[in-house]
Amino acid sequence: MSAARDQTADPTAGGRVLLEGADIHRALTRIAHELLEANKGPADLLLLGIPTRGVPLAQRLAQRLLEVEGTVVPTGSLDVTMYRDDLRRHPTRPLLPTELPPEGLDDKVVVLVDDVLYSGRTIRAALDALSDLGRPRAVRLAVLVDRGHRELPIRADHVGKNLPTSAAERVSVLLAERDGRDAVVLSSAPSTEPEARA
Repeated sequence: MSAARDQTADPTAGGRVLLEGADIHRALTRIAHELLEANKGPADLLLLGIPTRGVPLAQRLAQRLLEVEGTVVPTGSLDVTMYRDDLRRHPTRPLLPTELPPEGLDDKVVVLVDDVLYSGRTIRAALDALSDLGRPRAVRLAVLVDRGHRELPIRADHVGKNLPTSAAERVSVLLAERDGRDAVVLSSAPSTEPEARA
């Protein structure tokens, strides 16, 4: 989703909790193992979280990789605001930091990390942003939730949970780092917060 959210709105009101903290922990642990298997170890991995909730998810994945392999995998953040194709409709998006490790991303296996994969437009913007920052050896995508409804030919390599949804439903990811608790909530109730077409 990766868009700024109204922190005063309660996304769980009238919603159904689909994942609790323990479920999210297990999903991230599984993704960490999948990353290690696909990459044949942690060498040259770089985790880039897409703000806002992709950043703490990337940090959590790095912690899991450290626990499994004993290796520190560098993390950073990648702001895609200026690369989005909906800026004309939503021109007041806040700019968030892009932070890369000192060694950059050339020849790295960059893993983009986000909370929810929806239309695919956020990831398209992320790929455009990456091309301005360097030349990774490969780019992979890890998401906590894939809710379907793709508008572009983009798919995740690593998914915590596939959640078939209708376009009228809302998927809200809550993380302790930003929201005080971990949960994934499905709701059809209207919200004051415009949903990003990520």
